[in-house]
This record gives sequence, structure tokens and C-alpha cells, in this order.
Amino acid sequence: MESCITLYHGSNQEFESIDLSRSKDKRDFGRGFYMTTVQEQAIRWAENMFLRYGGTGKYVYEYKLNFSKELKILTYNGMCLDWLHMVRDNRIEGNIQHNFDIVRGPVANDNTMRTIALYMSGTYDDEMAMKKLKFFKANDQVSIHTEKALSCIYFVRRTNYHE
Repeated sequence: MESCITLYHGSNQEFESIDLSRSKDKRDFGRGFYMTTVQEQAIRWAENMFLRYGGTGKYVYEYKLNFSKELKILTYNGMCLDWLHMVRDNRIEGNIQHNFDIVRGPVANDNTMRTIALYMSGTYDDEMAMKKLKFFKANDQVSIHTEKALSCIYFVRRTNYHE
């Protein structure tokens, strides 16, 4: 695993520090602070948040994440059954349905949501859901769930794409 990566977070709000208590619930990997290695994806997230909820702008925050050996990190290298179960459990149960500091893996995005919704409703079983999902290429997401993981993130810059 690399020792440092660049990550991007898209938002409709300007902020100075990451506050995990403000994280939204029932997300793919649980309540946490979500970023991606794909800057264009973060720009789309900022635009979507601004269109849905308004806000003060379309902000993309750039961070460096220095991995520490003390962090418990779970990585999904693509859409697999364990990933699907993680997404299901966190979206249904809420809060955080694991004990990792950081989770990395594919995004359950607009392209995959129909399949995931049908899976969560019981219409698709594991096999059918995975069969449908294999046709999608998803971007990545990195979620931070603990203060220990937050201590390894360093702010680089904030860009407002609304101007």
C-alpha cells in the first residue's frame, strides 16, 4: 500500500476543519468523511450537493492522507460480495457497521443504485446483484471514520467552482 495519497472532497459548504459528528448517516461505508482520488468526481459531488441543497458554493477540498501502521484499513478492490454486504448493512442499519478507521472501495453511484436498491429490497439475491454489478465501472471512495484517521489527513487547498 502506498504511504501517502491525494484525496478530494466535494461540498456545497465552506469549512475550516473536518467534523465527523456532522457526517451524514446511512452511507456506503457508514457515517464518516468521504473523499475520492478522482478530482472530477469530487467536482460532480460538489455540484450535486449545491443543486440539491443550495449552499455557499461548489467547493472541492484537496487533502493528503499519510497512512499509518496503527490505522485499521479495509480496502475493497472492486465490487465484490463483501463490498455489497457492507453497503447494504450501512445503508439499512445506519451509523457505522464495522470497526475500521478507513474504508476504501468503489462508490455505489447513480449507475449502480438501481441494482443496489433492488438488492436491498430483496428483489435480487447476492448472485443476481453481483451479476448485474459486474457491468459497471465505479470510481473510488475513501471514508474516514475515526479521530485517529483524521490525524493523518493534511489540508492542501480549497477551490470554489461556483465562481
